[in-house]
Amino acid sequence: EAMLKVEQVYHCAAIVSFDPKQKHRVLATNIEGTANIVNTSINAGVKKLCFVSSVAALGQKRKGQEIDESMNWNEETGNSIYGKSKYFAEMEVWRGIGEGLNAVIVNPAIILGAGNWNEGSVKIFKTAFEEFPYFTDGETGFVDVKDVVSIMTQLMESNISGERFIVSAVNRKYKDIFTAIANAFGKRPPHRKVTPFMAALVWRLYSLKSMFSNNISLLTRETARSAQAIVRYNNSKIKNFFPSFIYTPLDETIKRVCNELRQQL
Repeated sequence: EAMLKVEQVYHCAAIVSFDPKQKHRVLATNIEGTANIVNTSINAGVKKLCFVSSVAALGQKRKGQEIDESMNWNEETGNSIYGKSKYFAEMEVWRGIGEGLNAVIVNPAIILGAGNWNEGSVKIFKTAFEEFPYFTDGETGFVDVKDVVSIMTQLMESNISGERFIVSAVNRKYKDIFTAIANAFGKRPPHRKVTPFMAALVWRLYSLKSMFSNNISLLTRETARSAQAIVRYNNSKIKNFFPSFIYTPLDETIKRVCNELRQQL
């Protein structure tokens, strides 16, 4: 009933967790929840659906190759339960498209924006604010939350359907991101390099601690590997569809978000 007479649906909800203990909850919620949204959209006559997936649903290529929209998650290249859940959630959207639903899929990289810095990617800002001293050689994509919203609304107002789009402004090393955030806060940037061996040791210690405390682990094998991985995303497709669209410079995003978060302290 909630979707009756609704013309557009933005499906942004999901459980984001890389803790093995959350595996069944993540898979069930993200996949079944999306299936329910798709089915209800079809039954209610929704004109268009925008599904917020993730670059995690694309898996990872080897040897520094850029990832584009043609790649799909699989057991060999996928490195997280969350990525698996988003990939199979996408399959539900494609099923809906096959049944006549107009829909688009966006695959954002790490989204930077203000909010509760104890949750989601906003934790990056809290970590830098607290002068976390360690850094890795890992690299991935980052994007301003305002850019994600802009692309989503443009897609929904267009005639585009049955397409997926990577939404990533730039590929950047984690160290550079944490350093830029720390500098914006006037804090000391990370200065101690974490080797793969150290990362492997630490996630095991966190896992053991989580086992005895019954709490969700803050660091897992998946997140440790991700922090070390060099993953680059090709963002040319969205630019081809919307040539006038320009991503917000990352340094500008970081300064704005830090100012907004500082006002919450």
